[in-house]
Amino acid sequence: MAHLALVFHRGFGHTRRQAESVRDGAARVAGATAALYPVDELDDAKWDELDAADAIVFGSPTYMGSASAKFKEFMDASSKRWYGRAWADKVAGGFTTSASQSGDKLNTLVQLMVFANQHGMVWVGVDILPGNNNSKGSVNDLNRLGSFSGAMAQANGDQGAEAMLDSDLQTAARLGERIATPALALKRGRA
Repeated sequence: MAHLALVFHRGFGHTRRQAESVRDGAARVAGATAALYPVDELDDAKWDELDAADAIVFGSPTYMGSASAKFKEFMDASSKRWYGRAWADKVAGGFTTSASQSGDKLNTLVQLMVFANQHGMVWVGVDILPGNNNSKGSVNDLNRLGSFSGAMAQANGDQGAEAMLDSDLQTAARLGERIATPALALKRGRA
């Protein structure tokens, strides 16, 4: 059994919905489980659970072109794990959302990827070709925002998380499947 820990800052609820979709996608892989870890609820026991996980998926809303301050606090608080290489060779991935179509979300995913790389983790991105990039495309296409580095979502700033597009949530679910698969393979390889 491979376990994925989904560490995220929920902001206004949109990133939590993405995290739930990543979790649901991971559950599609036989032998994989996933659990949600909001950064503002981490205690010593939950940090230990992160250490024991086979994969850690990072999620943050994009605020002002980068990860939120709350998520950055989590990143900084992981320095003892970084120093002890506690997360080395774990599978990692990331997701983000913002109100704008771009919102500089790629910068947030790069920030999360660099963070994972500093921890010695193995980054896994999205394998879906970009959608909504030709005259036959639509906002209902998976990976409609065209990211390979992780799952991106766009949510209107004047609407709640319930109004998020299913295509963005299904792209996040695909990321969950994609991360669970190598996490399970690596777990079996170590057994």
